[in-house]
Amino acid sequence: MDRPRFRAAFLHPRYWLLWLGLGVLWLVVQLPYALLLKLGRVLGALMLLVAKSRRRIAARNLELCFPELSAAERARLLRENFASNGIAFFEMAMSWWWPSARLARLAHVEGLEHLQAAQQEGQGVILMSLHFTTLEIGASLLGQLHTIDGMYREHKNPLFDYIQRHGRERHNLDASAIERDDVRGMLKVLRAGRAIWYAPDQDYGRKQSIFVPLFGVPAATVTATSKFARLGKARVVPFTQQRLADGSGYRLTIHPPLADFPGDSEESDCLRINQWIEQAVRQCPEQYLWAHRRFKTRPEGAPKLYA
Repeated sequence: MDRPRFRAAFLHPRYWLLWLGLGVLWLVVQLPYALLLKLGRVLGALMLLVAKSRRRIAARNLELCFPELSAAERARLLRENFASNGIAFFEMAMSWWWPSARLARLAHVEGLEHLQAAQQEGQGVILMSLHFTTLEIGASLLGQLHTIDGMYREHKNPLFDYIQRHGRERHNLDASAIERDDVRGMLKVLRAGRAIWYAPDQDYGRKQSIFVPLFGVPAATVTATSKFARLGKARVVPFTQQRLADGSGYRLTIHPPLADFPGDSEESDCLRINQWIEQAVRQCPEQYLWAHRRFKTRPEGAPKLYA
């Protein structure tokens, strides 16, 4: 996709309210990082009160995935999860507008050598990530250190789409955005020896998915990771990020490439991926995006899991 460009149409009165909101947000995120974390927790508490549908979905997911926890423990985890969502709102704006040097001070990076080794060997990389609430700032911090292309879905509001893409790509000037359905474009990038951010942890429907367990629940899991790795002749390198509890920033971890991947079957590959997802989520479950209906698609004859 071409680089985002400002258009005169963005000055039309129908965008003025959005410009106002963005301007206020820009001013707020100039505050110290510690204060933004506190404001994010307040915003998350408000979201917990008003976003009833998302609250029910997240609570149901926690019930399905952590049956060993008591109701009180899951309620506490739910509150922390919404606090993380509130913080993520400001992290998004920090990623878009903070000076690069200020943002870089928050990064604690481990395993960058795995990406560098693939680059030196001309090997494409599927940077296998997850939908943590910290994904926006994690991608921005890593993008300052290594070129990362990204899967992208255009926002319905063209002004917001422009702001979002401009904010994401400013740290990563050599990167390209690839439409989520552009399989040919993704394979081209991988065969060129580049790294692309990709997350296989959401429910994209029955098409091109198979059911394998995730937290003990049958989950429609995309088989595209195996296909992309095989056709793009790429390594699959897991990537996680975590907001540190001491307020010092974020731990970015580039894990070693998956060995012997793809394997003998798509089912075994999907199971392996879901086992890794479960392990990664258990490291910081409060920072995962539980408001997504991960188990919406069900095996034939199985009852629905969401009201």
